[in-house]
Amino acid sequence: MARKQQHVTIFTTASLPWMTGTAVNPLFRAAYLAKAGDWEVTLVVPWLSKGDQVLVYPNKMKFSSPAEQEGYVRRWLEERIGVLPKFNIRFYPGKFSTEKRSILPVGDITQTISDDRADIAVLEEPEHLTWYHHGWRWKNKFRKVIGVVHTNYLEYVKREKNGYISAFVLKYINSWVTDIYCHKVIRLSAATQDVPRSVICNVHGVNPKFIEIGKLKHQQLCQREQAFFKGAYYIGKMVWSKGYTELLQLLHKHQKELSGLKMELYGSGEDADQVKASAERLNLDIRVYPGRDHGDSIFHDYKVFINPSTTDVVCTTTAEALAMGKIVICANHPSNEFFKRFPNCHMYSTEKEFVRLTMKALAEEPIPLSEELRHELSWEAATERFVRVADIAQTMPVRQQPSSSQNFMHISPDELKKNMEEASAFFHNTISGIEAARCVFGAIPNTLQPDEQQCKELGWNSQG
Repeated sequence: MARKQQHVTIFTTASLPWMTGTAVNPLFRAAYLAKAGDWEVTLVVPWLSKGDQVLVYPNKMKFSSPAEQEGYVRRWLEERIGVLPKFNIRFYPGKFSTEKRSILPVGDITQTISDDRADIAVLEEPEHLTWYHHGWRWKNKFRKVIGVVHTNYLEYVKREKNGYISAFVLKYINSWVTDIYCHKVIRLSAATQDVPRSVICNVHGVNPKFIEIGKLKHQQLCQREQAFFKGAYYIGKMVWSKGYTELLQLLHKHQKELSGLKMELYGSGEDADQVKASAERLNLDIRVYPGRDHGDSIFHDYKVFINPSTTDVVCTTTAEALAMGKIVICANHPSNEFFKRFPNCHMYSTEKEFVRLTMKALAEEPIPLSEELRHELSWEAATERFVRVADIAQTMPVRQQPSSSQNFMHISPDELKKNMEEASAFFHNTISGIEAARCVFGAIPNTLQPDEQQCKELGWNSQG
């Protein structure tokens, strides 16, 4: 008799058409886990009411129902990977925080999955999903809970007013909630905060179309044809924290040594006008364009990708540039550790090195990428790494039975730790159920339960 498939539920904090990492990467993870065929997979994403949709989604895109948005998500994915493997998409109620520029869950989102399917939960951004969680404890609902840390929250918070004080508090809150709600945490790089029971492994890949572009460029290089006709560029959300401050400073300070460099920037964001004005004021040879898909044909012929950002955890655009066969210039930083094995990735530790490596890259051709390294960038390889470090390939252990009566006076260290963890989780659940306390710590008011409109849109009863 065939063994019943385990069910993997992936919860994340964003959904397409918002082109952010926590919308795109969990979608690919769900598809490639489903493609592997060893698990039944469900992706759970936030549903926003129309008032929030216009704040988050590009071009004021709106959906009247979760089914309509699901159709959009599946079409987008199919255009990139071809025939879709079978997996489910479900929605939980969310609200957009304009202060945090992120979507926060509303109510107890563990309820989106029935108890008989609660085998393995993957929490993409576990701290984000559990800061204000009130309801069933994740570890009690699911037999195994894996967190995947995407965001270097401490680095972003430090850049705000009173940032170091806020970062100090946030550091302990993040450690607390991930400890009580996750059995294991995967950190994409050492640029993230260290939390209990965590391992470092890049479990992300690149959209297959970037690998196909790279194969074409590889063929051109091997045939001694000119594969790249343009110079250097950078693409990223146009906010100062995404490396634009460092980039303009480097280009301005070393303008004379970099006289042959013509730089083109692509991005959209709240600081776009300021970035453009600063480049003009500093009289830099830079052109600034609105953001667009990195796979667009306009990017195929650039030879050098310059990315000075150090706030990313693992920069997706760096991986995409390497997959397309480009030379990458980036900072020698923990967020870029995964890319050190790639011969076309050149890392600088000083401004002098930045200048030398940039001018060298403009004068030489990229080294054709080997099949082995190309595979390392793929979602197939990322899924293999994820399965290995999450340890989900093995049969789930049977739940522990109560201790024998002969040992009723003995409490083992593991039992003591478990009891303390249960008490800590109970305390968090109590605090997160008090509206005033939630608001003090930054929750959106009245998000303990979804409102009547969201329940109606999701087809839930009014109790959520």
